[in-house]
Amino acid sequence: MYRKIEEELTKWQKDFKMPLMLIGARQTGKTYILEKFCKKSFKNYIYINLDKEENIAKIFEETINPDTIIEKIEIIKNIVINLEDTIIFFDEIQVSEKAITSLKYFCESDKPYKIVCAGSLLGVKINRFKSSFPVGKVTIKYLYPMDFEEYLMALKEDKLIKEIETHFKSNEKLMEPIHEKALDLYRKYLILGGMPTVINNFIKNEKNIAHVNFELQEQIITSYLADMTKYTENSESIKNSQIYNAIPKELARNNNTFKYSIVSSEARKIRYESSLNWLLASNMLLKCSLTEKNESPLKAFVSEDKFKLYLSDVGLLRALSNLDYSEILLEKNKMYKGVLTENYVACELYPRNKELYYYNFLNYEIDFLIKTDAEIIPVEVKSGRRTNSKSLNEYTKKYQPKYSIRISEKNFGLENNIKSVPLYAVFCINK
Repeated sequence: MYRKIEEELTKWQKDFKMPLMLIGARQTGKTYILEKFCKKSFKNYIYINLDKEENIAKIFEETINPDTIIEKIEIIKNIVINLEDTIIFFDEIQVSEKAITSLKYFCESDKPYKIVCAGSLLGVKINRFKSSFPVGKVTIKYLYPMDFEEYLMALKEDKLIKEIETHFKSNEKLMEPIHEKALDLYRKYLILGGMPTVINNFIKNEKNIAHVNFELQEQIITSYLADMTKYTENSESIKNSQIYNAIPKELARNNNTFKYSIVSSEARKIRYESSLNWLLASNMLLKCSLTEKNESPLKAFVSEDKFKLYLSDVGLLRALSNLDYSEILLEKNKMYKGVLTENYVACELYPRNKELYYYNFLNYEIDFLIKTDAEIIPVEVKSGRRTNSKSLNEYTKKYQPKYSIRISEKNFGLENNIKSVPLYAVFCINK
């Protein structure tokens, strides 16, 4: 399956001096996409899993000199590495802090080393790095679950993608049968989410949602919880899992600004903040901060203690919430569909700039503020076709933005300076 990160990898290939590090949550496809890239783009490719190949991991404990590292790998594997046409992929590199440190020296070497690396919880490792992290010596890229556009690509809906993009630009309505088809695919994405293994299972089962093996989502959640136990002390892993499991409850509240008290009656910031930061660094959760001014840069006006949390994948949120897929397709649970919808939009917006913001004024709330074309644009999210909202109307009157965006099941359009964006077209925003 095609991933948009492949374009970034191709750019890196043209100037590979700095090793490339791919960061992302478990099961987002890091190993798959790097292996695909290495095999396609280089004559020779060496894969080393430092978690499984302990003998090679131990080399980094003895030396961080690139020449010596390569020499010892050649001896252990009984190979000769031609640096001119060989790329080396260090997977699960987070198990060796010295291996990460060595990337600096691979970068500074005069020899044509081509190094890529990935690993689970790399973001956490970097945040808690005890040695000197090779800042400026590593190209860091992030891989998130497949967004809605990548999902459509996997379904070979290329013509539909172009049609959506055309109408996003023109604000002209899609033909109703096409609009309904796109909405149907969107509702299925709410159920599936963007984990590649789940989407692949959907495709293998002839795109029949009833035949999807939803245990795959349960297994991913289990692996996340296992990581919390494996890579943290017992007391912290318990707090990590408490926060993660509390997200469905947090999002279902009318005012879903995060409160530690929802996690546990005994939870306090001083005891749980490090666990929250662990989950954010792991890319399991996304943070949406309250900005107290709708001015650029939004980050400068963030309220540190007021924020919302979203799961990094909407399909995992559905699974964690024990919501049956039929409840979404048949719209039996409209309240929680709204929760999934807001989480979906957060997942679509976040990867483009690694930040999310919302805004309060008077007694109103704007779901998201985004910066596009050097303008601060308010974004309102609705899960259905009813789009009456005083918040966006009052915001428009008070601040007179260049335009506003309302995301819903309604077709494309532009009325009263409000751009109507169907839920299936969120990937076009800030593209």
